[in-house]
Amino acid sequence: MVSQGGFVAYYRVSTDKQGRSGLGLEAQRAAVAAYLNGGDWKIIAEFTEIESGRRSDRPELARALAKARVHGAPLVVAKVDRLTRSVGFLSRLLEAGVDVRFADLPQIEGPTGRFMIQQMASVAELEAGLISKRTRDALAAAKARGQKLGGDRGARLTAGARRAGVEARQRIAAGRARDLEPVIAEIRGQGILTLTGIAEVLNDRGIPTARRKGRWSAMQVARLLGRIQ
Repeated sequence: MVSQGGFVAYYRVSTDKQGRSGLGLEAQRAAVAAYLNGGDWKIIAEFTEIESGRRSDRPELARALAKARVHGAPLVVAKVDRLTRSVGFLSRLLEAGVDVRFADLPQIEGPTGRFMIQQMASVAELEAGLISKRTRDALAAAKARGQKLGGDRGARLTAGARRAGVEARQRIAAGRARDLEPVIAEIRGQGILTLTGIAEVLNDRGIPTARRKGRWSAMQVARLLGRIQ
C-alpha cells in the first residue's frame, strides 16, 4: 500500500542528447532527494521529459499528473524553471488538480505553491506581451453584440452558476475516470473482473476514491466503469 508520504517526481531535460547522457538529470534527482530528505516517504513513479521548455505538449508531464491524481500524491519538480514560462501551460497545470512542489523552494507548497504558479502565469503573460488588449477587445465585442456587462442578472446568473457547477463536477469525474482507466485495464488483465475484486485491489494499492475519503466499494467501482465504458 502506498504510504501517505508518496510523491511523483518529474524531470525535464532539453535535448535528446542530454536525455541519453543523463546530463542535468542526475542533478535534478539529487535535488528531489534532498527536498524529500528521508523520512516516511517513497517515490511512487518518476517521469522524464525530453522537451523544449517553450513547448506545452508534454506527454510525460501529462502522465505524471495523471499518476499524481490517481494516488492523491504531490508532484515534485527539481526546479521552478523545469516547468515553463508559457502562460497557457501554467494555466493547464493549475487546472490539473495536483499539489505541485518545488525542490529549490521547499517552503512553498499547498495554497502558497498554487499562488506562486498563478503569479508565474501572470509574469509569463506579461513577458509574452499579452497584457490587457485581449480583455479590452473582448469587452468591446460583447458590448457591440448588446450583451449587458456587469450588474445583477438575477435568476439567469443563479441558474448559470448551478449549471456550471454541475458541468465542473462532471468534468472532474470524467478526468478521474480517464486517469484510472489504465489502472483498471491492468487489474482486469490480471484476471480480476468482479467489482468487489477490483475495489479490493484499488484499496490495497492505496489509490484514493474520488472524494479522498473511505475505501473503494463495489458500487463506486461500478460508477467508475460506467464512465470508462
